[in-house]
Amino acid sequence: MELNVQSVQPDYSIYRSLVSELLAGNEQLPSLPAITFEIRSALEQSDLSMVELSKLLAKDPSLSAILLKYASSPLIGSQNPPQTMLEVVRLLGMNQVERITMVHSIKSLFSVHSFKHKRLFVEAWRRMALKASLSTFIAKHVGKVVPDQVLMAALLSEVGTLAVLSAFKKSEQTPDLSVYVALCREYAKSLGVITLKKWQVDSQYLSVVQNIGNWSGESPGAINLSDIINLGLYHSLKLSQAKNDLPPITELTAYKKLEAPENSVVAGGLTLVMTNVQEIRIVAKSLF
Repeated sequence: MELNVQSVQPDYSIYRSLVSELLAGNEQLPSLPAITFEIRSALEQSDLSMVELSKLLAKDPSLSAILLKYASSPLIGSQNPPQTMLEVVRLLGMNQVERITMVHSIKSLFSVHSFKHKRLFVEAWRRMALKASLSTFIAKHVGKVVPDQVLMAALLSEVGTLAVLSAFKKSEQTPDLSVYVALCREYAKSLGVITLKKWQVDSQYLSVVQNIGNWSGESPGAINLSDIINLGLYHSLKLSQAKNDLPPITELTAYKKLEAPENSVVAGGLTLVMTNVQEIRIVAKSLF
């Protein structure tokens, strides 16, 4: 989407100044909730039992609700949806529980300060959920990369877009959507890297942030996590209502790593995606 920010918002420089201040002082960036660190710390213990983990998760009712909803979603495809936290842990496994916990934390730690602010957050999260669902769906069909790891990476790769919102704590400071998009293009990647380093996440997720949207960059070897996320991002942009100057999918580095039949193309996107859009949107809604 082409955007002349000066014509849309005469005081764009004021918004830039606010985000630059946030970038310069990372103590203002959101920190993970204490329960998240507690769960991550517990999962590092080799003798942690599923019963102990389920009791720890139950301490956070909103997290428990998210885990139950996710474990019952089409993404998991269980014939007998779990009813308790212990059943959730048994179904998802400890690694996936950790990733979903992080997802929940990401959504809950960004405070909204006004109706306008909330609208931007909701729109940003909706886009993130669609990209995450697309990326996970592609991973399940292509193989090579663990799907639930892809879900985590897809959401973490957009932390910077939410971090941009942290710069606007007053209603009169909150930009319009078009200006917010421009600010994200300018600052989201840098803010994302700084925030994820603060959270001490695995370096592979930092790599994903650094490579997001790099359609034709060098990426030797087999298809990797960054490639899958870029394919998810590409299709989320393609399915959006906004006009996007996207290159043909066949020019993408990630696409060139695909093999038949997964590399089949229809309507400018992967056939496996374009023929299953409704199913993918249902999964995205379960993450919203």
